[in-house]
Amino acid sequence: MKNFIVLLVFVICMISCNNNTLPKPKPFLKLNYPEVIYAEIDSNCPYFFETSSLTEIDVKSNCWAILKYPKLKASIHITYRTVENNLTEILKEVEKLTFEHAIKADAIPDALPYENFEKRVFAKLYNVEGNVASNLQFVATDSLNHVLAGSLYFYVKPNYDSIKPAIKYIEKDLVHLVETLEWK
Repeated sequence: MKNFIVLLVFVICMISCNNNTLPKPKPFLKLNYPEVIYAEIDSNCPYFFETSSLTEIDVKSNCWAILKYPKLKASIHITYRTVENNLTEILKEVEKLTFEHAIKADAIPDALPYENFEKRVFAKLYNVEGNVASNLQFVATDSLNHVLAGSLYFYVKPNYDSIKPAIKYIEKDLVHLVETLEWK
């Protein structure tokens, strides 16, 4: 009986040793963002642009606006200022707000420039990498009368690795916003 148990244990060990166990592959999160349809905003402000139909738009009386992405728990806060012989000061102020994130940022690559001489739209898009309050910021001007600036905010604690896909998704919307921006 004792020999039988030893033999049984031996057979079980031999059978179990033949199977090659493989580690499970790491799963990847698949995020499905809906296809974007753009529509022009309708306001009494001295500018207009196209924005995603997924946004909820709240335009204030001073032409400041909030583009809300409810499904992504994010919003783009847009400020409008008229230029009164102070363009350099306004642009320095916007750049200062961007570089205040340098303390927590992993990197602030060079701004992506945009120029459209026909529409008189000159812009920069800043992509701030890391666990910061605002990962995307832009400034656009006609260099004479108007300045439009905006910042992306999420309604969650910043965790760059987790929100990076959403940042890239919204970045396409921001680029489209700047490319369709026109002054009245």
